[in-house]
Amino acid sequence: MPHFAPVRVRGGRQQLHRLVRHRRRAMAAGLAVTAAALVAAGPHPGAGGQDAQRARGHPVTEPVRKRHGADLVAAPVRIADAAAVRLLRPGDRVDVVAAGGGGTGDASVVARGARVTKVPEPMDGSSADGALVVVSVPRTTAHRLVGAGALSRLAVTLW
Repeated sequence: MPHFAPVRVRGGRQQLHRLVRHRRRAMAAGLAVTAAALVAAGPHPGAGGQDAQRARGHPVTEPVRKRHGADLVAAPVRIADAAAVRLLRPGDRVDVVAAGGGGTGDASVVARGARVTKVPEPMDGSSADGALVVVSVPRTTAHRLVGAGALSRLAVTLW
């Protein structure tokens, strides 16, 4: 094999130095090319599918769901067992159970799947009267909770 002189590219070193000096421009150009490629590869309105109906560039928000067509309200409920209330955190789902008075042992579920929205701190530190919990329930269920709380002791079961 014959001996060849090394190949030298003219201006290569100057181009590299120029690129280093202007790296902000190079970075901006690279980001612009990447953004254009992502937009071109994204979903198209005529392609169908769920994403096609959504506007591009705007955050996706899910529609607010109503439970059985009723508006949800916040209902404060006094639970007889304060220790059980200490187990609750906002976001938990609970069933509220009313224990019948008179020691008959009858119990009925007043609210199913109520979402705990707030667990206030006890005011005086006494847990003899139970503890307060705020739950999110439909308006009609809130009325039943108020009535049951006035007539019987309330308890919760965690989901």
